Amino acid sequence: MSAGEKAKAKAEQVVGKTVRKAAHAVHKDALAAKGAALEARGKMRGAKEGTKDSFKR
Repeated sequence: MSAGEKAKAKAEQVVGKTVRKAAHAVHKDALAAKGAALEARGKMRGAKEGTKDSFKR
């Protein structure tokens, strides 16, 4: 996994989780859904890049 993609995946996970939790605290369901989607996209990006690494070896 390239360092840039790894950092982007981790950043998406962290920001998404933060947005999701903050939105739940103020009862903003639409914003919470966007945060959850961002977190999921970061997790999937990390998984995709991880599988690329395993095939290169």
